[in-house]
Amino acid sequence: MRPRSILVASLVAVLLCAGVAAPVAAQGSPTVDGAQLQTATADAGAGADAETDADACSFPVELTDASGETLRLEERPERVTTTNPSAAQTMWEIGGREQVVGVTRYASYLEGAEERRDVSSEFGVSIEKVQGTQPDLVLVPNSTDSDQLAKLRRVGLPVFHLPRAHTIEDIADKTTTIGRLTGNCEGAAETNAWMNERVEESQLSVAADERPTILYPLGSGYVAAGDTFISEMLSVAGAQNVAARNHTGYPQLSDEVVLQLDPKYLLITDRDTDIVNEEPYSLTTAGRENNTIHVDVQWVNQPAPRSVVYTVENVSAQLQADRTAEGAATATPATTAPATEDGDDDNGTATSNETPGFGPVVATVALIATALVARARGGGRE
Repeated sequence: MRPRSILVASLVAVLLCAGVAAPVAAQGSPTVDGAQLQTATADAGAGADAETDADACSFPVELTDASGETLRLEERPERVTTTNPSAAQTMWEIGGREQVVGVTRYASYLEGAEERRDVSSEFGVSIEKVQGTQPDLVLVPNSTDSDQLAKLRRVGLPVFHLPRAHTIEDIADKTTTIGRLTGNCEGAAETNAWMNERVEESQLSVAADERPTILYPLGSGYVAAGDTFISEMLSVAGAQNVAARNHTGYPQLSDEVVLQLDPKYLLITDRDTDIVNEEPYSLTTAGRENNTIHVDVQWVNQPAPRSVVYTVENVSAQLQADRTAEGAATATPATTAPATEDGDDDNGTATSNETPGFGPVVATVALIATALVARARGGGRE
C-alpha cells in the first residue's frame, strides 16, 4: 500500500493550485464526433489541400496562451522542453519526438525518454535544468503554479502555458495547438482523427439509465468528479461517474457520501492496491462483488490522445466483458463467469497499438503517490 500521508498532501496541493474554472458540463454521454474533435485542427491547416496546409503551419507563428501572454516563434522550434508528461506524450504522438530535449520523470514510460534531459526537481521542474536544455520552446502545463511560471519567464525562456483540459475536445484542441507551435500540424490532425476513430469504435453502447456506475478513488477520500477530462473519458466509455452527480473537480468525500453513491465498479490504476477491501469502498457494491476496472496510471491521469484512447478502450472493454459474463451467468446459473481483463496487452489496452508517430511504448508505470504529487506540482494529470 502507498503511504496515505503522501496522497493527502499531494491531493490537497492539487485542489489549491488546480481548482475548477469552467462551468460544470452537462451529465450523460458527451458528444464525440468528428466535427467536435476536429474543430481546432481546421484552424491549424488540417484541410484537404496540402499546399494550404503547409502555409497554415508556416512560421513565424504567434499564439496567446492560457495565461494571456502572447508567444511569437520566428522559426520552427528544434529544441522543445516539456514540463509535463502529457505534452511529452503529445509530442511523441504527433511526430515531434526528435524535437524534444527535456522531459520530466513522469514521462519516463515514453520510448527514448531516457535519452532526454530530466528537468524534474523535487516538486515541479528545476528552472536551471530547463535553462540547460537551451530550448526554443517550453511547453508548460496549466497546473503549474504562478510563481514557477513567472520564474520560467523571468529568465527569458520561450514559455507557452497550455490550457487545462476538461473534455476530450479540449485535449484535441491542445494537440492542435502543440502541433501548430512545433510545426507538426499534419501529425496533430492525424492524431486527433485517430483518437476520434478509436473512441467511436470502442464506446460501450448502453442506454443512459443502464450505465454501470463507477468511482475513481485517489486515496484518503479524494475522487475524480465532474468537469474533469477523467470523468468525461469514463462517460464516453459507457460508465456513469457517480462522483460527478453533485461534485466537480477532485473533492474529498466522506465515507457516508461514498456509501450513498454506492458505485458498482472502482477504477484502479495499480493492480496491487487493496483499496477495494478498505472501508468505505469494501461496503459498496464494487467492494462486495470485487468489481474493479484497471487502467495504467499514465493513461488515466494524463490529458493526451493516447491516454484517451487507452482509457476509453480499457474501461469499455472491461465493462463489456462483465456484461457478457453476467448475461452468461443469467442464462446458465450453474456457471460462474467472473470479470476478466484477458485481452489487455503490455500497454494496458485491449486493442491494437497502431497510431501515427508514436511507436512501441515501454509502460514503466509511475507509482500512484508520485503521480499525484506530479499532478499537484506540474505533472500527473497534466
